[in-house]
Amino acid sequence: MKKATLLGLAAILTILMLAACGSNNGNGSTAATNNAGSSEETTAAASNSLEKIKSEGKMIIGTEGTYAPFTFHDAAGELTGFDVDIAREIAKRLGVEAEFVEAPWDSLLAGIDAKRFDAVFNEVSIRDDRKEKYDFSDPYISSGAVLIVREDNTDIKSLDDLKGKKSAQSLTSNLADIAKSHGAEIVPIEGFNQAIDLLNSSRVDATINDNLSYLDLKKQKPDIALKVVAEADDASQSGAVFAKNSPELVEAANKALADMHSDGTYAKISEKYFGEDVSK
Repeated sequence: MKKATLLGLAAILTILMLAACGSNNGNGSTAATNNAGSSEETTAAASNSLEKIKSEGKMIIGTEGTYAPFTFHDAAGELTGFDVDIAREIAKRLGVEAEFVEAPWDSLLAGIDAKRFDAVFNEVSIRDDRKEKYDFSDPYISSGAVLIVREDNTDIKSLDDLKGKKSAQSLTSNLADIAKSHGAEIVPIEGFNQAIDLLNSSRVDATINDNLSYLDLKKQKPDIALKVVAEADDASQSGAVFAKNSPELVEAANKALADMHSDGTYAKISEKYFGEDVSK
């Protein structure tokens, strides 16, 4: 009788243990399902660049910081410039802070590839080959390229005269492409200031660069012994650069730009650096 009672108790305990395991498995399954759902939501949010930026409260922006008047340091050492102010205003209208990371021109787009930057604001020309790899905002400025030489240079009078001459250019810029197409020997540089330094010290013969940058240089240094001898045929349009397949972020940036034009903010920024509305 005692043996039977013990057997019965063992059976009851076994049943209770099985029930508990079943209950635990059920809870584990539910937790796993919830975790999977959470993971999917996180992945979806990460794939949406706009939501990522908003969730982090900041937009990380790549820029040179050496390309006046677009992105440079003022007398107090603060990062400023036309592109910088445009980027700050767009970030503000997206409800986030603009956080700038300075890097040489040739590494800016690579920073998008490596996910170091959410965007690049640095007078990046909108080109078909770049549009295959990146998303662009609507253009926010248009400017022509000019051929700059020293004032005492009498050999270079046109773009065709660049053949066999040394031209200081950022390797991945469209300006380098123009110089190459006219037979120039490219001397790699990291930005506008370096190009001007090399030209001033006679280490290169020329540089093809942005006309607005040249005008700003002459305004800041009216006695600098440089001159423009030719202009490229087509003006280039520049826009903000984002990772490919960022439609929500591009749409939001474009809306911010459109609103800035409508309410006069764009004109105010433009007049600050160029004395006029350069969008017209």
